[in-house]
Amino acid sequence: MKKGKNWSKRVTEKSNALDLEPGIFTGNNPKSIAKSLARSALESKRRKNTPYQSAMSMLNFYINRAGKNLNSQRRQILERAKKELRFLFKKEDKNKGDI
Repeated sequence: MKKGKNWSKRVTEKSNALDLEPGIFTGNNPKSIAKSLARSALESKRRKNTPYQSAMSMLNFYINRAGKNLNSQRRQILERAKKELRFLFKKEDKNKGDI
């Protein structure tokens, strides 16, 4: 993979572990984002970790690479998608920690 300005975009588009749906991280529904990531992780034959770890790693990678360019509304949607992923994989009660 050629390094350069948009290398993280290429990683999310052509991940060696997951085949992601186009525009997965631009959606506004955290549940849909989580379901899509979970589906990709469960169907992948190339992942090296559990489906949960692969899906969460890709979501964290996207959030971390976007950094300060990620507006607060988008960050909030993606953080909620993390909660949904935990719930889908039975790692946490969906409402745990909510106020």
